[in-house]
Amino acid sequence: MARHIAFLRAINVGGHTVKMDRLRALFEALGFRNVVTVIASGNVLFDATAKDTSALERRIERHLEKELGYAVDTFVRSPADLQAIVAHDPFATSRQRTSESVLYIGFLKAKPPADICKAVDGCPTPTDEVRIHGRELYWSINGRLSDSTYGRVLEKTRKASTTLRNVTTVKRIAELES
Repeated sequence: MARHIAFLRAINVGGHTVKMDRLRALFEALGFRNVVTVIASGNVLFDATAKDTSALERRIERHLEKELGYAVDTFVRSPADLQAIVAHDPFATSRQRTSESVLYIGFLKAKPPADICKAVDGCPTPTDEVRIHGRELYWSINGRLSDSTYGRVLEKTRKASTTLRNVTTVKRIAELES
């Protein structure tokens, strides 16, 4: 069995409430083992025999939509993926980033095409700076998420679904798996 981490979109936001006990049970019903939830925002660690993350994402999405009654975009990563994600710092040389900046990581299904990466990377604002690396979007915000104007156009710009996590949450999950 291989260890996986699922980042779920639309869990405990927008009027959708799912207790973590129920979410664990939904994953166990799929035959997954050692299911653990981290924070009530849709972070699930589990063991599965399947190694194809795209197939796992589709399987989880179908099951959750059937059981919960709404679509739940799912983004699966391995512990090694997560270690690489937290080790990467695309803003190390940024002059815009300050000690007040907050870093978010957006999980994507696949690496976007080069033209989308270029468009996103080339759109800094006084509040935001964004970089795409692999299947992740790194978003540095000087201030609160609600201060950002970029967030409102993010998915339209990329034409792809994502789910965001604060880098602190991602690091915490990575530490659990190291």
